Amino acid sequence: MIFNDNRFYLFENCQPVKGASNSIICDLQRKDYSYIPNELYDLITEYNGRKTKELLHVYDTETLVEYFNFLIKQEYVHIGNYKNYFPKINLDYHEPSEISHCIIDLLNDFDLNYLQKLANQLEEFRCKNLEIRFYGSMTIQLVCEFLDFLEKNQLFLISIGLVFSNKNASIKLEDMEQLLIDYPRIAYFIVFESEKNQFISPVRSNRTGYIVLINKTLGSSKICGNICQEYFVCNIENFTESLNYNSCLNKKIAIDIEGNIKNCPSMIQSFGNIKDTTLENALNHSEFKKYWNLTKDNIEVCKDCEFRYICTDCRAYTELTHTSNEGLDVSKPLKCGYNPYTGEWQEWSTNPLKQKAIQQYGMQELIRK
Repeated sequence: MIFNDNRFYLFENCQPVKGASNSIICDLQRKDYSYIPNELYDLITEYNGRKTKELLHVYDTETLVEYFNFLIKQEYVHIGNYKNYFPKINLDYHEPSEISHCIIDLLNDFDLNYLQKLANQLEEFRCKNLEIRFYGSMTIQLVCEFLDFLEKNQLFLISIGLVFSNKNASIKLEDMEQLLIDYPRIAYFIVFESEKNQFISPVRSNRTGYIVLINKTLGSSKICGNICQEYFVCNIENFTESLNYNSCLNKKIAIDIEGNIKNCPSMIQSFGNIKDTTLENALNHSEFKKYWNLTKDNIEVCKDCEFRYICTDCRAYTELTHTSNEGLDVSKPLKCGYNPYTGEWQEWSTNPLKQKAIQQYGMQELIRK
């Protein structure tokens, strides 16, 4: 590496994010990220676009060579005097649908008519993504009839996720794999109470059509809110939404097992019951969107975390430690075991500082399982 009058430019699809003890570079094009020291973050953000020889006045040569060898190998930077070829990327987030995601929890037998009516209501919002979680039995024949209904009526729902217990559904792995081929609208299967934990790769080039087997019990909606590296999503859509909105609740709506309309099935506040309230009326409630604009930059601890734009959030289960001036819960998600101040992951459920919140949510039995 020669340091001269050539300038270095960080590729715009490579977004650095600084945390309290570590930083990362998010490659939004390749959908991956790399760890970097905070010193390197400062270098590439403060001196981006400067002549490389200018860095010799600030950093020692050995460190610079190591840093730039890494940046060039990862293809994070371009060296040359071609600034006009690298315009700024637009990090705004635009989602034309009034509601982008819906979760429906079902406890009793599959009610095809119920789901068809809900699908027609979601069509008014141009909702694209639907997750159905079966806490009771799940009959694949009726699921196929629902998917046929969507296809026949050309509804906007294009991504359907199915979550159920292996004990409550008589469906084999090879049958699920075939359904992913026959029904492109199925984005994923998540099967609890399986014999082992396993991730079966997507069948489609857009990374949809995958199967997740989990050996834990499905239990209840309290399973929500887990934060771990396996759930990180590093792409431009997730990054820009997290940068501008709440990564969990923005443009989301849900219906719990009792028919209550909520931001998320796990949250306490309800905005009416689907038996006598339309989704539109619930959406128009003055408090329904109150968390939509709460970004990770405004949540305690998360605001100091390098993963804040590729991680999801949880407002249903938090550490219950902080409230904003607007009355919003801005506490760290309860089920996150990462400490950005030490850069270490720990089991969240055994953290002594979380025990009071665990008891308040009544999660003792769930944790023991």
